[in-house]
Amino acid sequence: MKRTAKAAVANDFSVVDQPFTRERKMWNRLNKSMMFCQMMFGLSFYGVMVILTRFFLEDLGYSEADTMMVVGAFSAIGPLFAIAGGFIADKFLGAYRSLTIAFFGFASGYALLVLGATTKQVPIALLGIALASYSRGLMSPSYPSLYKRTFKSQEDFENGYPVNYSVNNVGAFLGQYLFPLLALAVGFNGSFALSASLAAAAVVMMVINCKRLQAVGADIDQAPVSSKNWALFGITSAAMIALVFFMFSNMDVGQNIVYAIGAGALVYFASIMMKSAKAQALKMGTVLIMVFLTTAFFVYYGQMMTSMNMVAINTMRGDLFGFIPFEPEAAMAMNPLWCMVAGPIIAWFFASMDKKNIHIPTATRVAGSFILTAVAFGILTFAVQTVGTDVVVRPEWFFACHAFLAFAEVIVGSMVVAFILSVAPKNIENFSVSLFSVAIALSGIVGAAISTSVAMEKGQEITQAFVQNTYGDFYQMLTIAAVGMVVIALLASRIITKMLDAAKAEDEVTGTVTNA
Repeated sequence: MKRTAKAAVANDFSVVDQPFTRERKMWNRLNKSMMFCQMMFGLSFYGVMVILTRFFLEDLGYSEADTMMVVGAFSAIGPLFAIAGGFIADKFLGAYRSLTIAFFGFASGYALLVLGATTKQVPIALLGIALASYSRGLMSPSYPSLYKRTFKSQEDFENGYPVNYSVNNVGAFLGQYLFPLLALAVGFNGSFALSASLAAAAVVMMVINCKRLQAVGADIDQAPVSSKNWALFGITSAAMIALVFFMFSNMDVGQNIVYAIGAGALVYFASIMMKSAKAQALKMGTVLIMVFLTTAFFVYYGQMMTSMNMVAINTMRGDLFGFIPFEPEAAMAMNPLWCMVAGPIIAWFFASMDKKNIHIPTATRVAGSFILTAVAFGILTFAVQTVGTDVVVRPEWFFACHAFLAFAEVIVGSMVVAFILSVAPKNIENFSVSLFSVAIALSGIVGAAISTSVAMEKGQEITQAFVQNTYGDFYQMLTIAAVGMVVIALLASRIITKMLDAAKAEDEVTGTVTNA
């Protein structure tokens, strides 16, 4: 009688008495293999993202407004398609196959960018970023699902996942810092080729560990995929890639498609909420409030890839602190650098508050993130409004701005999902969490659209007056709006607290009636 895959792995993991056993070595190998793939993703994806702005401006001849829309969409559309990626992983292929195909999709998309950069063909370049965007949607739900299964226990996973988050930030930092320098040396096509090679290395790692990763995966990972499922996956993928390509080619229509998909997901969630029992409906209502706050925050965060990146390209000159070289478009690399610092500090701060029995509601924490955001954009406002006749903004201003924005991002990014998981119905838990991705997608498009208000016309000269008035007024408006969002978030926190208290009371009444 043949052993099953799980039985084989169980036999491989049979030694448990020694401090460092064959079992532990095997788990460590799987963890490290997955983190290697995460690093390759961070290096390649964020390396491509950081040079896309110059690529579209200089090689493809896009205007600043069109470039900001495309780059903003590139950062936003992937998370939106995480909903479809989760469905594909759950119903068609399993997490292992979905993740492997996602890395192959990244490599193929970047290879198309190489071809687009070599031939200066816009459609080929757009198809490349469309394929990469779809691959990101396929990867987003598959990676954490499979990565979790490479740990022996839930406790090991919870302790190890922050390390993986740091690995992604290290990859993002190195990609965003080094690729602008690399593009100067080997050109855009050479940089895209390196990204394709890095993504291909992740594919190789997934293939090498195929049997082990499938063995620890869910049942669908271990079962063969039927011809019907492969066909459905192929048809679905082709249709979605075509849709994304259309969206990038027609951004005016494309942004409306994003709005429609996002609105559809929210309406579907609201329809379930309306049919739920009162206590559950109240809890689900708090999710919608948090999605609104998340969307508002990521409109600000999205400026990092759009308006802030364009301002850096046009005005940022000089070495950071006088000795650290920074290409203007590499200013984005300051974000993951600060995120690596912010993560442990934020975790320590709120853990300390909890130990002192000071429990700060999630929405109040988000209000704190808007305070940090207001400070960040206040710094940027001051920097551009006081620019000299040389029209140069020093890197230190961007460094300070990114510091506050990164701390705000860590609060929202790490705590909103945990809040959603704590109140969402178990039967739609994954869909509820996907609303966080919907918020990121919606905010990315909204943020990109807003950022086009500071775009320069082709051939327009960058002047002191333009920087002070156009950039200055724009960031001043965002700063004032962020202060307003602090008030709104605090009001939302009170409303959420009352809704959760009402839900708890309803549960207690229902429980009393049931027990009676």
